[in-house]
Amino acid sequence: MASIVCMTLTELKAAMERGDLSAKDAVAAFRDEYLEDCKHPQPLNCYIEFFDDALAKAEKADAARAKGEGGGLCGLPLAVKDNILVEGKPLTCASGVLKGFTAPYSATVVDRLVSDGMIVTGRTNMDEFGMGSSCEYSIYGPTRNPVDRELTPGGSSGGSAAAVASRMAPAALGTETGGSVRLPAAFCGVYGLKPSYGTLSRYGVVAFGSSLDQIGMLARSPDDIALLLASCSGADRHDATSEESGLEEILPLRPKEIGGVRAALPEEFFGEGIDPEIKEKVKAFASYLERNGAVVEPLSLPILKSAVAMYYIIAPAEASSNLARYDGIRYGFRSDDAVTLEDLYTSSRSKGFGKEVKRRIFLGNYVLSSGYYDAYYKKAQQVRTILCSGLAGVFDTYDIIVSPTSPCTPFRIGEKVDDPLSMYLTDICTTFVNLALLPSLSVPCGKTRAGLPVGVQIVGKRFSEALLLGIAKTYHESGGT
Repeated sequence: MASIVCMTLTELKAAMERGDLSAKDAVAAFRDEYLEDCKHPQPLNCYIEFFDDALAKAEKADAARAKGEGGGLCGLPLAVKDNILVEGKPLTCASGVLKGFTAPYSATVVDRLVSDGMIVTGRTNMDEFGMGSSCEYSIYGPTRNPVDRELTPGGSSGGSAAAVASRMAPAALGTETGGSVRLPAAFCGVYGLKPSYGTLSRYGVVAFGSSLDQIGMLARSPDDIALLLASCSGADRHDATSEESGLEEILPLRPKEIGGVRAALPEEFFGEGIDPEIKEKVKAFASYLERNGAVVEPLSLPILKSAVAMYYIIAPAEASSNLARYDGIRYGFRSDDAVTLEDLYTSSRSKGFGKEVKRRIFLGNYVLSSGYYDAYYKKAQQVRTILCSGLAGVFDTYDIIVSPTSPCTPFRIGEKVDDPLSMYLTDICTTFVNLALLPSLSVPCGKTRAGLPVGVQIVGKRFSEALLLGIAKTYHESGGT
């Protein structure tokens, strides 16, 4: 049997069902990997906390399995991003403003996975409140990329991606607002799914941009992501935006016959600003599709050039509204040196939030303010409608859109942290997906000559996750040839 930490979630499940592996041994193996990394001069810092009770829960899972109980995912380990509630565990969104907060209940997605037998091993590092593309904006310090510890793992779900890539977890939950699962997946060389808006309940996820946010999954195979989706998707009475998508029936995940698939390559994502080696790898993936019978055609959709601009109006506007609740009164950080109520608000928020969160609150308040609302926020929403209409037209003709996940390879820690515009442009290929409520999967498609991972993004129409994962499974099993 392969080393436990090298096994995929699907392989772990099969080994446990055969009786070849206990949940206790699996959790212990991933914990030992984490503890060993803590001794490194430059720890990856992907976990904020590895839960002390994970082994005890694994023992209970083994006892349940011995009785023929425990659910379909009994004993399988899972890491969870620090903005997704796990009942009774600390939650901070990597922010000082939530210091000391304990989750009073579990997010619906976590609750469904735990009810199916999964064990949450710990909470992973992130950019504060999900606002960042490098996992550097965190009160716990930056997460490092397992490929090269001098590089970022991408953000904001960088801790989840690094945990999976470094074999400290077989799979992890992250969240997406503009690319925060797919970008880290590409930077760390793992699979990352941003589901269709509504596929997974947002109940129990700390809100950033409510019309954009979704929980996503990171794993080392398409089958692993399908395993998670089947367990936790579907409508939730606590979230009116959630829907029945039929993904509960996605298992067993079947390879998709590539012949007859129609794929569009947006010219806007292959021009200036995209790393030449990334173009090369993504076009090699497109050639793989063609060799196997797909129709691959270039497509110009100029509205895509506006996606980052409209995203950085809409997302901060929604963030400024959602983050207004952190006032130093109800929960979280409360300043001790305030005299008046206004002082309390100002001091608590100024000291509790980091600089990137404050930057986006300022931006959001500005675009929502009197005199600027129509010029910025209203206009961005109008352009968003045009984007959604244009993409609906694309999917009348094509099954998928193929593009780079990121315009660049992983960059050095500290390289862009003081250059917000450069940091924001790392989202140039991903934000349109969130704006249009679509599903998208980042698939590892090789490495650059310097050995850095490259991700290709496959986008489909709403609730086409089975198609995207099926294509990825075919590619995965073929070895990309």
